[in-house]
Amino acid sequence: MAGIPDDFGSLVFDERAMKARLPGKVYHSLKQTIRRGERLDPTVADAVADAMRDWAVERGATHFTHWFQPMTNVTAEKHDSFISPAPDGGVILEFSGRELIQGEPDASSFPSGGLRATFEARGYTAWDPTSYAFLKGRTLCIPTAFCAYGGEALDQKTPLLRSMEAINKQAMRVLRLFGNEGVSHVTTSVGPEQEYFLIDKSVYEQRRDLIYTGRTLFGAKPPKGQELDDHYFGSIKPRVQAYMDELNEELWKLGIYAKTEHNEVAPAQHELAPIYTTTNLATDQNQLTMEVMQKVAAKHGLVCLLHEKPFAGVNGSGKHNNWSIATDTGVNLLSPGDTPHENAQFLLFLVAVIQAVDEYQELLRTTVATAGNDHRLGGNEAPPAVVSVFLGDGLTAILEALETDTAYSAAEKTVVKLGVHALPRFARDMTDRNRTSPFAFTGNKFEFRMVGSSQSIATVNTVLNTAVAESLRQYADELEGAEDFNAALHTLIQKAITAHKRIIFNGNGYDEAWIREAVDKRGLSELRTTPDCAPSLLKKKNVELLTAHKVFTENELRSRYEIMLENYSKTVMIEAAAMADMARREILPAVSAYSAAIADGAAKKKQLSPSLACAYETKLTERLSGLADCIADKTDALERSMLAVQDTEEAVNEAFTIRDIVLPRMAELRAVCDEAETITAKSFWPFPTYGELLFSVR
Repeated sequence: MAGIPDDFGSLVFDERAMKARLPGKVYHSLKQTIRRGERLDPTVADAVADAMRDWAVERGATHFTHWFQPMTNVTAEKHDSFISPAPDGGVILEFSGRELIQGEPDASSFPSGGLRATFEARGYTAWDPTSYAFLKGRTLCIPTAFCAYGGEALDQKTPLLRSMEAINKQAMRVLRLFGNEGVSHVTTSVGPEQEYFLIDKSVYEQRRDLIYTGRTLFGAKPPKGQELDDHYFGSIKPRVQAYMDELNEELWKLGIYAKTEHNEVAPAQHELAPIYTTTNLATDQNQLTMEVMQKVAAKHGLVCLLHEKPFAGVNGSGKHNNWSIATDTGVNLLSPGDTPHENAQFLLFLVAVIQAVDEYQELLRTTVATAGNDHRLGGNEAPPAVVSVFLGDGLTAILEALETDTAYSAAEKTVVKLGVHALPRFARDMTDRNRTSPFAFTGNKFEFRMVGSSQSIATVNTVLNTAVAESLRQYADELEGAEDFNAALHTLIQKAITAHKRIIFNGNGYDEAWIREAVDKRGLSELRTTPDCAPSLLKKKNVELLTAHKVFTENELRSRYEIMLENYSKTVMIEAAAMADMARREILPAVSAYSAAIADGAAKKKQLSPSLACAYETKLTERLSGLADCIADKTDALERSMLAVQDTEEAVNEAFTIRDIVLPRMAELRAVCDEAETITAKSFWPFPTYGELLFSVR
């Protein structure tokens, strides 16, 4: 434990390393860029590059890479060595400011949604000085943005950085109206809680569905699942604890504030939560966290599954995006203080978020739409597909009093008494926690619970930043021209509450009555699947929002629409192909062989004694034979549905065809295969069962 402060960030070229190695003027200039988002002075690049190289080489680095985040939900990197020819025939180690600032990967080989054709290969990576460089093995990784030859964003980072500039600009306008002259910059912060599964590598390698798709396409319910709730916060198994210990050490070296770890609800499921940090840095770190999770798991003979729903019948995995907004002077603008009903600045920022979520609910829902997350949203472990905001009774009562111009009677803090003298008393929080709410206020931040576990958090925070920036823009426009600021502020907050209170819901988000009320009475949207969501990207109001704040161009939005549909269709079609392959080459032969063995055994019994009825064997053989025929028929039907997709031209029509035809055929095939599993002898079944997968780590 004593070495943690020294080891923390030891693989990161952070402010400590910069301060120690950079000339004072260069360090100050770079620090202003990092802290306040100011434009980088190009004259500092060579000095920074020299210091980075020396720092990295001292730690064993031989290569550098521009580390970027294309629209694949994973990261990309191309490594170049530091070596250059020396006059004497040897080599010298060089790394220039130009190499630091700009790289040139192939832009046509990454998803572009039509922004780049195959023959249009040139693209650029550009150093993001607001995110620290780090070491991964023997490679210096430089976080960068990624764009096409014409400057169009081909990555997740560039729009996120644009959105951070947008919310800073509008938040500063509002803060000036409140007399906050000492504030020079506003940033959003995020703490993404990461859920994941750990299974034994030996059983993983026997499941081709897990290898190909990241989730199980077949699997009957095991005798024990999560019914007893005994895994949640339970004692951590030694093998898992050893994994968590090493994971923490590796993350701490990378400057990632890994803080909380525990067992989640489902067997073999766990969670890691960091302390939240600046949004773009948190996004980079979450991508690194997922990568390190998988690498460390392999060292322990484990596999880390990040799919949103790797197992049917038990909880899937999400990523809880804890979002807040703060000034460079350390003030959290979503912190209510001791008297929130008297804190006008807090209330204005609060209603700005409420308005943003209400007006752009479909766009927020679309940011978390993937084929994997479609299996999770709406289940008992995840929010429903309807977006709503949880505030708790206290804040809701304050807003109601403001709306109606009635006096608010502040509730006294309740002391919780546990009935045992030795146990301490403690004050109850102003609001409860609501795990069924998609967007919940949790004290001084909002928790968006709909993000899928394998997703990048970049897109959701890009939209959230921009939507709140638009609310603040409207408020600043109105208040800057007001003759009586306080009266105008009061009226503005009242109007915002009245216009957007429909999005506030403090009850059970799983209740079907709420879903019907939300859709039928409140006019909220229910977008259940990715094909339902995708058109929201191109709705006029959403395009206007994102282009007006210069976060996306219209072409960039259209490209993301195409990529979303393409990824959805490709993902499901890969799963369908894997199902058909496993059914024909593994399940059918196993069921047929077992039925033949049973029939052969019955025949031998009858040879021994013709009077034996062999009723069990006869009945089982007939049932197995019937299931085998049904599996063959269902596999044929699935393959026919896949052929039908090939005849669909438009991407959106293809996605709906897959949703409405292919997925139902997959469900039908799975049902009959899972039934066959329950009556096929263990020695004949071709791959590990759910029981073996979920309880393999001891």
